[in-house]
Amino acid sequence: MATNAVDETKATEATTEKAVDTTESDEATRTQTDAPAETEVIETEVAETEVVATKEEAPSGTGQGAAAVVSAALGVVSLTGSWVGTIAAARQNLVGQLETAQGAGVAQQIQAVYGDAWQATALWAGLFAALALVVGVVTLARPAFGTPGRIQASWIKSVAWAGVALGVIGLFLAVLKYTGILLGLPSAG
Repeated sequence: MATNAVDETKATEATTEKAVDTTESDEATRTQTDAPAETEVIETEVAETEVVATKEEAPSGTGQGAAAVVSAALGVVSLTGSWVGTIAAARQNLVGQLETAQGAGVAQQIQAVYGDAWQATALWAGLFAALALVVGVVTLARPAFGTPGRIQASWIKSVAWAGVALGVIGLFLAVLKYTGILLGLPSAG
């Protein structure tokens, strides 16, 4: 019996050792299996970080698009008139009425009341036209100073060119209005 007890003890110890060995080998297998997964996660995170960094570095063109639209809008305002130009004309009309003497000649009254107001409107239209022209030209020239090889979207170019064209036309008309060549004041004679 003693021999059986010794044999049973040795068998139990062998089974325990096998169980320990199996547990250790399972842990080693899990560690080896988990390691590539962790490596893949780390590599994926690095790749995602690089993509995000690339997206942040590459400009989207939103600012250029907005500048092109602003250029075109300023060109339209220079042709149609602005609230600021209307207020400036009304103010100049009032100043002309206050400063003109009652005994002044008709030509002098027309110039003080209407001519100066017309010129104020032309000045503001010319200012908006010049701004449209400058913003449009800067928008078109921007890619030359940006990221090499980056192409400006065609719609941005089109809208910027529209702003430049409207700015040139508006500036031309403003000069004609201010000098009296276009819709000049009637003669008092």
